[in-house]
Amino acid sequence: MEKLALLARLEAKPGKEHEVAEFLKSALPLAENETGTIRWYALQLSPSTFGIFDTFEAEEGRDAHLTGPIAKALMENAAELLATDPIIEKVALLAVK
Repeated sequence: MEKLALLARLEAKPGKEHEVAEFLKSALPLAENETGTIRWYALQLSPSTFGIFDTFEAEEGRDAHLTGPIAKALMENAAELLATDPIIEKVALLAVK
């Protein structure tokens, strides 16, 4: 059962909203290859605010995701695409359906 999650908020630079959305969509195959990531969601919260929400059964999976290819690609492109540093929060899941 999923007990852990990550919630990341990303604020696109003005004019980079489409590129951020496309970056997130392109990350799906990378997430599908992560055995420790149970669910992975890319979100658009407002015209310029995006998010990633992913769930894990164990801390090892969450740690692997934080050091994996999606995180690396995000940090490599952050200066070009994002207005601020990503806000990444470790979350404990209290109930899951």
